[in-house]
Amino acid sequence: MHLAIDARGIRKRFGRTDVLAGLDLAVRAGTIFALLGPNGSGKTTTINILTTLVQPDEGSVLVAGHDVATAPEEVKRRISLTGQAAAVDEVLSGAENLVMFGRLSGLSTRDARRRADELLLRFDLAEAGSRRVGTYSGGMRRRLDLALSLVVEVPVIFLDEPTTGLDTRSRQELWRVIRSLADGGATVFLTTQYLEEADLLADRIAVLDHGRIVAEGTADELKALVGGEVVELRDGEGVLLVELPTDGSVHGLRRAVEEIDRQAAAGTDGATVSIRRPSLDDVFLQITGRDVAPELQESR
Repeated sequence: MHLAIDARGIRKRFGRTDVLAGLDLAVRAGTIFALLGPNGSGKTTTINILTTLVQPDEGSVLVAGHDVATAPEEVKRRISLTGQAAAVDEVLSGAENLVMFGRLSGLSTRDARRRADELLLRFDLAEAGSRRVGTYSGGMRRRLDLALSLVVEVPVIFLDEPTTGLDTRSRQELWRVIRSLADGGATVFLTTQYLEEADLLADRIAVLDHGRIVAEGTADELKALVGGEVVELRDGEGVLLVELPTDGSVHGLRRAVEEIDRQAAAGTDGATVSIRRPSLDDVFLQITGRDVAPELQESR
């Protein structure tokens, strides 16, 4: 198995706070890997270490086969990083931003313009390429920001909460672009607060809590940790009142329905019972012992 990222025993302390406490990551080349966790869990610190911006206090990190501590320049040549804030010049057009980045990256003027045209087409920005970036929507700006990081093709792409602040449609458009990057052979490492984003995009997910990886696997593997179906009780307006996980067996379902029925009989008028498969919300509750934080929800 060829690893694009191999991190072992990463520790990082800021002041008296242990931000990362022995982090291990193994990311296969050509896959999308999602690091899921709430604000303050250590996601951005992890990305900063993997991209050579911050040195770990302990541990070893190989990215694209090179050590971030002893060969940071070799790592930088093989990665791109798109942060939480768009790094675009609002005065310039989309095409001008891309050409400028191309020239700064060492491309000739001709090659920079050719690459700009390719990226504008790839990121569905060709018609807006001549427009000033200040007129772009949030989704267009994020797509341009991602295009800028790919002016020079690299094998490993880091995306730090790429869809934060975007509306649902813009977020879905960016998901399509991110998936296309992996389909083209790149390794994509993204951090996210959105459970749906990790569920739909990632080949593999790691849940980060208080600086530690507390669970890792595919979305289906993580959901299997919860067990079988979840039985829900909702009132007449659809508000969730009670939910009970089951082991998926007939006996388990019957027992959960009986408990739901008992609670409904205690005075819940107009309530309905439904059965659904576990979600990543359920996984987070199961492995951390607390409800999913508001910032982890699909809508803020």
